[in-house]
Amino acid sequence: MFSFAKHTEFMSMKIKMVVFDMAGTTVNENNIVYKTVQKTINDAGFNLTLEQVLAEGAGKEKLQAITDILKAYANITNAELADRIYRNFSRKLDKAYSTSTLSQQPNTKELFTLLKQRDIYTVLNTGYSRPVAQTIINKLGWVEGVDYDLLITATDVAGSRPAPDMIQHAADHFGISTTEAIKVGDSIIDIEEGKNANCALSIGITTGAHTAEQLQSARPDYIIGNLMELLPIIVSYGD
Repeated sequence: MFSFAKHTEFMSMKIKMVVFDMAGTTVNENNIVYKTVQKTINDAGFNLTLEQVLAEGAGKEKLQAITDILKAYANITNAELADRIYRNFSRKLDKAYSTSTLSQQPNTKELFTLLKQRDIYTVLNTGYSRPVAQTIINKLGWVEGVDYDLLITATDVAGSRPAPDMIQHAADHFGISTTEAIKVGDSIIDIEEGKNANCALSIGITTGAHTAEQLQSARPDYIIGNLMELLPIIVSYGD
């Protein structure tokens, strides 16, 4: 999807930073996290599908995701239960990641290289905790300052998605405005995060949690199917 009004407003502005979600956007982890969320919630006496978990929980800080899933599908608002499920989830996830094989999404590292050549900062942000996110990065062999410029996680800021805190933190770190940034993610809440941060563009990608139709409901500026499709968009915005 393309928003002409926003394009004309920002088309002369150089993009200085791209903020990428991790799982489903830059990282292919076969939905390990959300399958683990599903299993842990169901182990607590529920019967939810992976599609339900993804629809309500994708992209969120994981305690918040569990809380919202329970409220949406079981009409339960029990903070103690959500916290107990979250602690069990964290233990299961550590074990799942220790035995899993992760890979980068197609063209991820190539795009990072091209962005670096254009002096555009590459930021990874995620609803995971920092220890989980760092485990993923270490498994992929990515190095901060070489393959990407900064990692911001939900546990590094006060407000998790869709609050703009992670993107604002990254912009402050590099001394730029969020209006000089693009947010790319595979979930509705990623798009909402980019809009709340007043990014130049909020872009959905169909390689992860949500379908094009689901992403469309958040009114992204573009929906792409491969990360390399981002490059001509950046060029059109004054790069």
